[in-house]
This record gives sequence, structure tokens and C-alpha cells, in this order.
Amino acid sequence: MNPGGPVTVCRLLLFCKGCVCVPELRNGSAVFWEDGVSGGFQVLLLDEDQGWLLVGGKDHVYLLRPDGVEPKTRTIYWPAAREHVEHCRLAGKSLETECANFVRLLQPFNKTHIYVCGTGAFHPQCAYLQLGPNTEFLLSSVESGRGKCPFSPTEPFAARLAEGELYAGTSVDFMGANAAIFRTSVQGSSQHYIRTEAYDHNWLNEPEFVGSFSIPDTHSPDDDKVYFFFKERAVEAGQWDRRVYSRVARVCKNDVGGKRSLINRWSTFLKARLVCSVPGPSGVDTQFDELEDIFVLETKDPQNPTVYGVFSTSSSVFRGSAVCVYSMASIRAAFNGPFAHKEGPDYRWVEYKGRIPYPRPGTVSFYPSITPSSP
Repeated sequence: MNPGGPVTVCRLLLFCKGCVCVPELRNGSAVFWEDGVSGGFQVLLLDEDQGWLLVGGKDHVYLLRPDGVEPKTRTIYWPAAREHVEHCRLAGKSLETECANFVRLLQPFNKTHIYVCGTGAFHPQCAYLQLGPNTEFLLSSVESGRGKCPFSPTEPFAARLAEGELYAGTSVDFMGANAAIFRTSVQGSSQHYIRTEAYDHNWLNEPEFVGSFSIPDTHSPDDDKVYFFFKERAVEAGQWDRRVYSRVARVCKNDVGGKRSLINRWSTFLKARLVCSVPGPSGVDTQFDELEDIFVLETKDPQNPTVYGVFSTSSSVFRGSAVCVYSMASIRAAFNGPFAHKEGPDYRWVEYKGRIPYPRPGTVSFYPSITPSSP
């Protein structure tokens, strides 16, 4: 593979060496929940320096010692409020698989505390989990998780805690229809909330978030960005076409929103299509459109990690998977244009060939009336 190229494809190898394989971890987890407790875990947080593994489950957070011969499991019980469970049941949800507090987020807050969020029986909640010197648990400062954690335990979402701000791609309603990329303050932070425009398919169109990462652009903290990787229904494909495209979106950390039309909205939001394809016969490429997972491999240069994506096909004729690798240079180049917009008698998405405004779209001081994208 060539990390310097814009897109490269290799076969997905069905083995795992020097890593933790999720299927084996799930099978082995039966040891810890064989006493009748339903695990329902979806999120892990490993601290290699301290030698512990946090596991977010159904109504519980588990602390494991992966390096122990006979690891002792410590747990903290964190259920949803009874009234929220009852409201969830009356809404037609399952008591076993939906109407509970499924822990979906575990993010380091500082050296002693973990920021944790759960679905709260379709009433999201967040709190701080303190780990004492003898790995004691202490849960405190429970607060609303709206805009930080999804309502449903099955909804795809991504979040990243950075400098006291939580950047999350999630929905903010019971039905999961109002999805957005949010920045919300956690305890002790000063910035106000900010989000993508609601119900505007040019910003986000039925997104399924896969991952998010904080990556600096330069040595200046003012240039730090947060990147979101997701898939969505392609607006370029037409009104009746349900085609799915994978995307990478970017926002600036110091974005405070617009002063007029974009109050509490991102003024630096940009998105680009994440292309994963392999050349075929007669010049026809095989497209792997659906992003399934993302991994950012750190290098000696923190500004230029290598990005690996696992993709599948959306075709009903051909089934396959691929791993594509991207350099940050190629991702940044996409955000530098060219941009797409709608024009012409049939109002199609085409390349914008006019003069690029100054400051250019995607910079903090730019307050656009529309959100440009690079398909």
C-alpha cells in the first residue's frame, strides 16, 4: 500500500496478529456475565499504562485487568431512571434490548476521571467516573446526554473528547431523525454548544457515523481540527436514488459559529467524499461505497497520521470488502477544493468554477450562506 497516494486498495485479510480481535473478545466475555447479567457491551477503553480495561455494558460499567491470570471484575451499577424505563416501554420499545442504560461512550477526561455516557432508556445521560488508587469506582455529576450520546443502543455514532469539549456525531431526538455533529461543553468548559444545521440534507443526509478523531493541522493550536468519518445517502445521486457514499467531514475546534445566519451553527463545516475503488475491465471501477470501520495510525508526525478504512459494497450484484489507506495530505487537499454546487437548468451538482471567497470556505472567519461540499 502507498500511504502517499489518494486511494489504494488491498484485500481484507481474515487474521489478526498482535491485536485484540473483537469476535474472540465477545466470546470470551461470557466468563464475566455467566451469572445471568446481560452484558450488552459496545464500547471499550484500554489504559495500557495503568493496566486496566473499562467495558461499557447494559446498566453497568466493568473494570477488568487484562494482564491478570485470574482477573477480578469490578463493576458499577448505573441503571436508567424507572420513569424513563416505563416511558420507553409504553413507546413500544423492548425492555430487554432497548429500555435500559446502555453505556455508549467512555472518554478520558483527565488522569483520574472518565467521561461516560449511556442511552438511559431513550433519555441519554452522562457522568464522571472516578478511578481511585485501588481502582475503586465513584460515579458523580450526572447530567443530560442530549447531543452527546444517542437515544438508541443500536444507533451508529461517534464522539471525541478534546480540551473539555465533546465532539459527537449523533441524533438528538427519540426517533433518531435529527442527526448532527455537535460540540457541547462538559463540566468546567466555557464554550457554548454548536451543531450542523437541522434537517438540511446538504449538510447531513441520514448519516451513519463511524469514527471521529482530533488531528492538528499545524503546530498552532488555533489550527486544530476534528474529523468525522461516516456514510450517508448521497445528495448528488438524485431525489429518488438511495445510493450511499462515504464521507469525511471537518470542523475547526475554535469555531464559535456565525454572527448572523449561522448562530450556534458550524461556520467551518466541510465534507468530502471518501472514495475507495479498484480499476476493473473496460475502465469501469469497482466502488466500495459503504464505510464500515476507520482506524487512524499515529506516526512520528502528529499532524500526518495514516488513515485506514474498511469498506463494503452496496451493490446487489457484487459483494466484497476492501481496506483503503489515505494520507492526511490527500484529505487536506480535498478540503482545499474544488467545491461542488448546484447550477444549470436541471440543478445538478457540478464543480464550482467561480472565484473562491476570501477567507476561503472552511476557515474560522468564514460565515457561509450554504455549506459547500466536495463529492
